Amino acid sequence: PPATCLDHEAENFSMYCCSCRVPVCGKCQEEGKHSKHDVKPLAVMWKQHKCQLSQALNGVSDKAKEAKEFLVQLKNMLQQIQESGVEFEACLVAQCDSLIEALTRQKAKMLTKVTKEKEYKLKVVRDQITHCTMKLRQTTGMMEYCLEVLKENDPSGFLQISDALIKRVTSSQDQWVKGALEPKVGADFDLTLNTDSLLQTILQLDFHQGKVESGPAVPAAPLLQLEKCCTRNNSATLAWRVTAPAATPTEGYILELDDGNGGQYREVYVGKETMCTVDGLHFNSSYNARVKAYNTVGVGPYSKTVVLKTSDVAWFTFDPTSAHRDIVLSNENQTASCNSYDDRVVLGTAAFSKGVHYWEVGIDRYDNHPDPAFGVARINTMKEMMLGKDDKAWAMYVDNN
Repeated sequence: PPATCLDHEAENFSMYCCSCRVPVCGKCQEEGKHSKHDVKPLAVMWKQHKCQLSQALNGVSDKAKEAKEFLVQLKNMLQQIQESGVEFEACLVAQCDSLIEALTRQKAKMLTKVTKEKEYKLKVVRDQITHCTMKLRQTTGMMEYCLEVLKENDPSGFLQISDALIKRVTSSQDQWVKGALEPKVGADFDLTLNTDSLLQTILQLDFHQGKVESGPAVPAAPLLQLEKCCTRNNSATLAWRVTAPAATPTEGYILELDDGNGGQYREVYVGKETMCTVDGLHFNSSYNARVKAYNTVGVGPYSKTVVLKTSDVAWFTFDPTSAHRDIVLSNENQTASCNSYDDRVVLGTAAFSKGVHYWEVGIDRYDNHPDPAFGVARINTMKEMMLGKDDKAWAMYVDNN
């Protein structure tokens, strides 16, 4: 029921006092305290306030919608921060590892130089020891002989050899020239390594707050999306994405795979796509894959390497895209039939280039026109002649005779 006035219980609210902002009845307007106030019809104010409240609600609703979108943005930022943190940590580790690797290489070079210097000094000293030992042995032998000659009491006999001995002793003495009894090399190494400045630089190594503004640069290393990288039979699919947009837009990507045996990498794709499927790989092989981006400035660094293993054996069906139009495939492309009297060819969905492979073919019905053949073929073999009749295929066939 309609609300009644508190001052006039028999009267329903019919007006609205704009001054007091309360509903009033007709008597309140005529006789009561609201007689001199700004009073308007209740229905008019009811609609007006409803309209105002609806407009206010629309504004609040818009803000609530913005708040929900902002919450979604914040929740997405949580994931982005996690991913950025992992990527930044990986980048930091890679940079530090690169410094450590460079220092390790330089250490190996310097150790090699020290080893060569040490071996040189040792050789010089050993040669000097050998030479000095031989000279000392000769001198000692000559001295012993001369001492025996000095014991000779026969003047004539002594004088027969004394002149030659005097010359020999004098000559021997002259051989011990100045410096002959001094080491040719010192025990100390005349090499100095000053690491103070490098150590100071390392100790000062720290982050710069904010991004460094720079000119055009090569793209950053792409990030391989492992959840999208997979293999099927001897095909490998790889996907990647840009980690940080460069000042100069990326023009394309270069995907490289090794030979499946740890050999050299080769380019298998160059283009703008961020996903690529490579066919014709070796079965039962592990391939290392990496990708890099390029732009007008140059080629960026490689991504991390991902290892993809192909299937141990080939699982395949007939390939509808390679089948001659006269061939009908059924049983999920595992059965082929043809009513044509001419030779027709259909290939399998798997390809291989090395290894030992095995498969079986069953013949359900054979009408002797033409002879069925089975074998291996290149993808561009002729489809309108018997398999094996060109140089793109080899086959065995069933002869009705």
